[in-house]
Amino acid sequence: MKTAFVGLDYIFDIVHPDGKLSRNSSQVLKRSIIANVNRALHISRDKGWLTVLVKVGFAPGYVNHPKDSPFFGNANKAGAIELGTRGTDFHPDLESDFADVIVVKPRVSAFYCTDLEAALRANKVQRLVLAGVSTAWAVQATARDAHDRDYQVVIVEDACAAATEEEHQESMKLLSQIARVVDVEELVSL
Repeated sequence: MKTAFVGLDYIFDIVHPDGKLSRNSSQVLKRSIIANVNRALHISRDKGWLTVLVKVGFAPGYVNHPKDSPFFGNANKAGAIELGTRGTDFHPDLESDFADVIVVKPRVSAFYCTDLEAALRANKVQRLVLAGVSTAWAVQATARDAHDRDYQVVIVEDACAAATEEEHQESMKLLSQIARVVDVEELVSL
């Protein structure tokens, strides 16, 4: 089955302790998320899967920023996740050179206003292996969209994190109803 690994929002502002929106960073560090994502990228490359890294970001000057959004509304005030700044660079320890495709998204789901689906369809992908931060937001939104687009969805639990362990586990419980949940080493046998 043609498969793509899709890693979500491992960017400085979100996953690094010095990031401007780093509410997830303590869990990212505690759970060794970046090391696990790198392992997933290596396994994906070895298996010949399409590898995609996705980052959220707004155009310079925040012209596509939803200022009335309760979720994104204050990003511009914080000077966060603006494309072309350090905040939207991938975490310095992430082996982003393993990505075949980099997708930039302006909202929560990796499918919204991006070329992700075109890349997946061009490569005849049927199964998405997802990982990312935050489990409660980007991973859930993208998994739901993938499910509704009839992709088989797999979530790499130990390459995902949320602001708290409880939030992460609640998300995994929900996601298990539309996706297979695995750990990174189980990717070897997929």
